[in-house]
Amino acid sequence: MEERITVEISEGVADVRLVRTDKMNALDDAMFSALIETGERLKTEKGVRAIVLSGEGRAFCAGLDMGNFGKMASGERKGGQSSTGESLLTDNRTAGGSNRAQHAVMVWSEQVVPVIAAVHGVAFGGGFQLALGADLRFVTADTRMSVMEIKWGLVPDMAGMVLMRGLVRDDVARELTYTGRIFDGEEAARLGLATRVCADPRAEALALAAEIAGKSPTAIRAAKRLLDMVADADQHAILKAESVEQAALIGSPNQVEAVMSNMQKRAAVYAD
Repeated sequence: MEERITVEISEGVADVRLVRTDKMNALDDAMFSALIETGERLKTEKGVRAIVLSGEGRAFCAGLDMGNFGKMASGERKGGQSSTGESLLTDNRTAGGSNRAQHAVMVWSEQVVPVIAAVHGVAFGGGFQLALGADLRFVTADTRMSVMEIKWGLVPDMAGMVLMRGLVRDDVARELTYTGRIFDGEEAARLGLATRVCADPRAEALALAAEIAGKSPTAIRAAKRLLDMVADADQHAILKAESVEQAALIGSPNQVEAVMSNMQKRAAVYAD
C-alpha cells in the first residue's frame, strides 16, 4: 500500500499522501485498493481528529490510469466492467450503495472527522471526483480540473453525480459533464467546487486540520453528522437531529472541558 499512499499521524491530524508520482498519482487497481484500505482504516483509527488528503509530485491525481483506456479500446475491458474491472451491476456494494470504484471516493466522504483535500497540478476525471469526496478543497490558482469522462465516451462513475449535486447548480454540473472542459482553481472556487485558493494548499490544509484537531472531537463529529444530513433530510428531521446531538454534548466531559479551558484561558485537553 505504501507504494501508492503514505499516512503520517501527528497530534490528531492524519496526513494522507498519494505517492505514485511517476504517473501523476493516476488511479490503477493498486491505487483503488490503497484508497479504500486507507480510508477504512482511518474511520476507526484512534486519535484521528482531521484528515488531509494530497498528492505528491506534480499533481493531486490525473484520473484513471491510461492503461485502462487501452484495455477498453482493445476489448480486454468488457462492457459492464467498472474502472476497477469488476461488474458495474454487481450486488457486491457497500452499505451506502457504492461499488468498488465509487467506494474509493465515498470512503473519504464517509469519514467521521473532517477531510481536507489539498489539490495542485491536475485533478481530472476520477481525480476530480476524489477531491469531491473531501469536506473541503484547497487548490492553487493554476490547478486544472475537469469532469473529463466525456472525452473517453464515458460518464462520471466514481460518485461524482452524488457529490457535485450539493456543491454546484444543476446547469453548472451539466455543462461541465457534457463538455469535459478544463477549468482552473480560480473558476473552481467561483463555481463552488473549491473552498479556498491558496499558494500552498497542503500547508494551509494541514494548518486548518491542526486547528480542527484542537477543538472538541465529540462536537466536531456531531457537527459533521448534522452537516452530512442537511442535503437530503427534511426540516423536521434536521431540527430533531440538532436537539439529539446537543443533548448528548451538554455536560459531557469534552463539553465541560471546552467551557473550563475558555474560562481559565488555557489550552483544552480533550479525550478521544
